[in-house]
Amino acid sequence: MKRRFIMKKLAVIFGGKSTEHDVSVISAMSILKNLNKRKYEIYPIYINKSGEWFKYTIDEKEIENIKIGNEISNTEKLENPIEYLKKMDKIFPVLHGLYGEDGTIQGLFELIKVPYVGCKVLASSVAMDKAYTKIIFERAGLEQAKYIYFKYQNGKYNYIDAKLNETQKTQEELIKIIEENIKYPMFVKPSNSGSSVGVSKVKNENELKQALEIAQKYDEKILVEQGINGREVECAVLEHNGKIQTSCIGEVKSAEDFYSFSSKYKNENSKTQIPATIDKAISEEIQQQAKKAFKAIDGRNLARVDFFIEDKTNKIIINEINTMPGFTSISMYPKLFEQVGISYTELLDRLID
Repeated sequence: MKRRFIMKKLAVIFGGKSTEHDVSVISAMSILKNLNKRKYEIYPIYINKSGEWFKYTIDEKEIENIKIGNEISNTEKLENPIEYLKKMDKIFPVLHGLYGEDGTIQGLFELIKVPYVGCKVLASSVAMDKAYTKIIFERAGLEQAKYIYFKYQNGKYNYIDAKLNETQKTQEELIKIIEENIKYPMFVKPSNSGSSVGVSKVKNENELKQALEIAQKYDEKILVEQGINGREVECAVLEHNGKIQTSCIGEVKSAEDFYSFSSKYKNENSKTQIPATIDKAISEEIQQQAKKAFKAIDGRNLARVDFFIEDKTNKIIINEINTMPGFTSISMYPKLFEQVGISYTELLDRLID
């Protein structure tokens, strides 16, 4: 007698309250398009920017034509999200940024005991916070750009030194500390943000002041990093059946001064080169460092690790790690694995497995 195949109930959650809401929507539409419909009963769930949950009815035309910033249709209010999620066999949280990639929703899945795609609570939270990621990478011995970070709370700056002591500073005092430690050009970033939202490249003191004002809108913890003259490269990581696999290396070629949000998602002149034209030894070293970074944060399932290759020295400098990288049609993560023979649909199957 043949055993009847029972399809798994899979919730695909997207949207969310973060600044990366629109990117999440595009990623999810790409995933819904590529999932094996014969293998899963798919239950899409949309979270709007206010945090309300909705059932989403798949619309093939909408999936095919969705663009950054488009409002989605065909939604029905979900009155009891937790009970709904408990009925699922697995969850794929296609959420980027705060409240989706930072361990918050992962903690919910742990509480209701439903398996989910992606890193667990610890890895998600530390990888979301760029300052704490850097502390872990330091301990792991990974080369990084020089940096400092501080907190902006209640209109006041608290500078955090190498031993994590906090000292209140005026903006003028803080700028003096930054300029004594880091050379222009430098980057100012909200510590908890993604897709380059709120990030500024600054070349002088006036631009630095403006950049601080911008970053403060997105997070109270702010990171200032030394600019690197070099190539931007990325490596995808996949953990499947207990084994960690890395992709080939891809290179980002921004059409703008740096790989900003608009450069990533709105400027068609930005390109990616897969595989990157780099020496085999450098490529292998990046793959090893990507694995090390993944293990250092206690990563599970997937991540994308971003690096620089310094122009003059060929030194490999780690930038950051993303625990739920983009899955849009132009995103590096699926493209990198496609290059080494794992199709988008097969990649999704492995992640869900």
